[in-house]
Amino acid sequence: MKSTSTTLVLVLASLTALAPFAIDTYLPAFFTLEQALGGSALQIQQSLTFYLVPYALMTLWHGAISDAIGRICTLQIGLGVFVLASIGCALAPNVETLWFFRVLQGVSGGAGNVVARAMVRDLFEGAQAQRVMATVQMLFGIAPAVAPMIGGLLLGIHWQAIFLFLALYAALSLWAAVRCLPETMPLDKRMPLSAKRVWSSYGQVFGDAEFRRLCFAIGANFSAFFIYVLASPVFLIRHLGLDEHQFGYMFVPTVCGMILGSWLARLAAGRWSSALVVRSAYAWMALLATLNLVVCLNLPADVLSNIAPIALFNIGMAAAVPILSLAALDRHPRIRGTAASAQAFMQMLLSSLSAGLIVPLVWDHPVGLAVAMLVYLLLGWLAIRGTALYRKT
Repeated sequence: MKSTSTTLVLVLASLTALAPFAIDTYLPAFFTLEQALGGSALQIQQSLTFYLVPYALMTLWHGAISDAIGRICTLQIGLGVFVLASIGCALAPNVETLWFFRVLQGVSGGAGNVVARAMVRDLFEGAQAQRVMATVQMLFGIAPAVAPMIGGLLLGIHWQAIFLFLALYAALSLWAAVRCLPETMPLDKRMPLSAKRVWSSYGQVFGDAEFRRLCFAIGANFSAFFIYVLASPVFLIRHLGLDEHQFGYMFVPTVCGMILGSWLARLAAGRWSSALVVRSAYAWMALLATLNLVVCLNLPADVLSNIAPIALFNIGMAAAVPILSLAALDRHPRIRGTAASAQAFMQMLLSSLSAGLIVPLVWDHPVGLAVAMLVYLLLGWLAIRGTALYRKT
């Protein structure tokens, strides 16, 4: 039974990791893509936006689709399209074609993340659900560290190898899901798929102020770190003097912080109150975001001093995520797939705004990125402090 549970968790984690792989693996190739496709730095940067915006919009449908046709069928359609779109990216002759296939990747890539979140809550209850969610988050956190290093290695072969790797990863994840995961949405519990019903369900979900606050807090906390991921080609190469093969200097320690935070959340499950863990996590994040700004204002750019606060910040961010995520999903147990979609949408909407608007405004200096981190954290805290979860004694 333990072996079976471990297999389920690993497969669920592989599904959630597809999104960071699709974002991070090709970051080391940005400057190569400028030359190969005849685009500007901003045009290549916007390929992130062309992925993230449709990703965010389609997360509103993946959960509802899985509530209607089943979790596994939704994975088969979504990941199948993602495989084809990744091959299209590899064969792109220009920036505009890359944009088109990145849109298709975004439309399909969220199926794994949304369905995996819903299935965690379908399969597990109580403290066990928090431990499983924390474990999935911990394994999910490895992807951003591994992805740029894989991308750097594959870039030594050719930039096209990066997108072919994404196609292979998605295909293997789909095979594992079909082989190992049970269908957790039986026929008698499925909801008919219609625009009217989906609209009504989202009216119910987004009409819940507690749910909105929890989801916004998750998205804002994640965006506080994610701006550094989006800005990494400029932050690491221009400001810190690294090259495209040294992205691990940032991603390894920052993801180690995420893994440690997820492990702490798993350890805390059933031992300490959710409110205590969340409040402690916010106090820790506030301390490190403030330290990050002080360092950027007073010290010259340096790999250790500029990356260490980000890595330590991620401990608090990852410790809070499983608790906030489960609390949001538990608000609407009958339409958990739709609730998982709404949660993922809020997170990816903020990420999309960061990629398209915020990051290009602040990436010219480390101080700008540090200010953006602190502002995102403040917005997340303002949202979460009004929830029943945060106020519990």
